[in-house]
Amino acid sequence: MKQIYITLLSALMFTASSCEDYTDVTPKGSLVVETASQFYEMVSLPNRGYPINNFQYLSDDQWMRESNVIGRTPNIDILNFTFDETVDRVSLLGGSSFYNQAYTYINRWNTIITLVDDSKGDDNIKQLAKAEAKIYRAYDHFLLINTYAKGYDPQTSATDGGICIMDKFDLESQPSKSTVAQVYDFIQKDIEEALPYLQEKPLDVYHPSLAFAYAFKAKVHLFKREIANAQAAAEKSLSYNNQIFDMVAYNAQGGPTAVAVPAANNVEVLSYMYMLGYTEMNLGQLYVISPELRTLFGTNDARFNLFFNTTSTSNLDQGSNTAYWGTQYTRFFYPTVGMKTTEVYLMLAECYARENKLNEAVDVLNTLRAKRILSGTVNLTVPATRKETMELVVSERRKELLFGFNRFFDLKRLNTETEYAKTITRVFPIVNKTVPQKTYTLQPGSRLYIIPFPLSVLQKNPKLTLNTDEKVPF
Repeated sequence: MKQIYITLLSALMFTASSCEDYTDVTPKGSLVVETASQFYEMVSLPNRGYPINNFQYLSDDQWMRESNVIGRTPNIDILNFTFDETVDRVSLLGGSSFYNQAYTYINRWNTIITLVDDSKGDDNIKQLAKAEAKIYRAYDHFLLINTYAKGYDPQTSATDGGICIMDKFDLESQPSKSTVAQVYDFIQKDIEEALPYLQEKPLDVYHPSLAFAYAFKAKVHLFKREIANAQAAAEKSLSYNNQIFDMVAYNAQGGPTAVAVPAANNVEVLSYMYMLGYTEMNLGQLYVISPELRTLFGTNDARFNLFFNTTSTSNLDQGSNTAYWGTQYTRFFYPTVGMKTTEVYLMLAECYARENKLNEAVDVLNTLRAKRILSGTVNLTVPATRKETMELVVSERRKELLFGFNRFFDLKRLNTETEYAKTITRVFPIVNKTVPQKTYTLQPGSRLYIIPFPLSVLQKNPKLTLNTDEKVPF
């Protein structure tokens, strides 16, 4: 039985040329992994990070301060914010923490899946470790495919360029790029193979629960427009955890200044993952929401009133109608890139809307809004059409699933459907009067929605080609 050594100072970033290099000597500062329980413990990975800086300003929910745009040399943020398609972005994306970290995590999951069967210990623990690693491997592939490829379209997915599938522990692999359809097939295969072995209450919160797994399954089905399956998975997830944190009651208690709600106390959380790390909301002044989103919140929404700052002269352009997250993570834990129960409710509402069950869709939205809206119109009325009902669902998704990649992914998937596609317009600047105000437009089919692979990765793997018409500078 071969042993594997994991350094305590890294997230399993191997530098040796093959597994054989790990069979003889235990490196200083390293840990021998040779039992099923140790492989199982490897699944628990606190502080997983998925930086969104390569694409965050393509969302209509986020905004940049005018001083960070006007007079500055265009970088990837400015190009995205101004929807500039005239520049090939590849040379500006020399590397990507998002790409590197997602594949580093996949390498970790593959290590467990490939090697745990040869370890010492209980076969049930081995099966559980593999199942948990597979659900996380599927999740990381899902994030990658929705960043670096076109949104899933049933008509074109079999030929749309995707990403490299990494399905085994192989330090020398240079995989070929798969199609979008192939990647989704791989994701769904991992999910289905994992589900029978996962637990309702795993060892700790960094191991995937059945509530999370079924929520993720629902999300994949929804993105593929497999509505009946998405609805069934969402209902299954809610059967394990259907709790909604009551922000209306929380507001009456005095909100985050009076009552702290750390991560362990937020009953909605299904998975603990972050953009940057568990303290990320201390950087809330960087998360400026657009005038459009601020207007969407209105004046009686606890999601806005409890947590956002609108008065700062240091972090906002006064008069721009923007706002930023102003609440420290120790006062209130807000999931950004992981999943939570309210996303499951919103997926269920969307399933109902797409099936023309408009009353049921609005009932689900009102269940959520009862815990979010402080006064005025809490219960929405049922629209006359499916499209109008979908607009209500999308509006609630924007207000509930803040930051992270949810809005960016939603724009991409909905843009593949004529009925729900959106042309984004951005008028800028709003406050500064020394430069001409312009209207910037992002069309639903823009290549900007497909993020180029990092230049460093393209150079190392000649089999990997861009999914856009941009030029590689070598």
